[in-house]
Amino acid sequence: MHKLAVYCGANAGQDPAYAEATILLGKTMAERNVDLVYGGGRLGLMGIIADTVLEHGGQVHGVIPEMLKDLEVAHRGVTELHIVANMHERKAKMTDLTDAFVALPGGVGTMDELFEAWSWNALGYHNKPFAILNIAGYWDAMIVFLDKMTEQGFVSADRRKQLIISDNIADCLDRLAAACTTEAGSFTW
Repeated sequence: MHKLAVYCGANAGQDPAYAEATILLGKTMAERNVDLVYGGGRLGLMGIIADTVLEHGGQVHGVIPEMLKDLEVAHRGVTELHIVANMHERKAKMTDLTDAFVALPGGVGTMDELFEAWSWNALGYHNKPFAILNIAGYWDAMIVFLDKMTEQGFVSADRRKQLIISDNIADCLDRLAAACTTEAGSFTW
C-alpha cells in the first residue's frame, strides 16, 4: 500500500481522542512511507491529518472541488493539490489516486465517501480495500446497523466482511496493506 485515502471530518469533533488518533495515524503513515490522499482541506481532522503527514516527511495529495477552493478552505501547503469541478470528480480522482480507503470520524461527507468506495467495489469499478478506524467507539452505532442490514438480507455476509473495522491504527493499516495484495473476491449483495 503506497497511497491511502483518508476520509474524515472538516471539523475536529467534540472528543479530543479524534484529533489525537488522527495525529497518530498521520505519523504512522509517514513512518511507513504511505502517502495521504484526502479531500484537500485545511480545517478539522482533514487539516490535522495533512499537517501531520507533512510534518513527518510524508507526501500529501489533496483533491478539492473548485467551489471549496474558492471558499478558501483548500490546504495550500500540500505536496500536490488537484482542483476538480465537483464532488463527483473529487471522489473519482481520489479513487484513482489511492490503493485503499479508511474512514475516521466525520459527518455526512465522510459517510458518503466510505459508502461510495464500498458500492463502487461491489459494482466492480475497483478492487481496493476499505476500512473504518473506530476511534473512541465513534462508529459503533453504524456497525450495529450494518450487521442488521446483513441479518435482514440486504448485504451478504461476504460483502459485510469486506469492511475492515479496527480501533487500532497499526492493525488497521496492516489489514489494509494485506488486503491490497490479495485478489478481489466474488461477492453477492
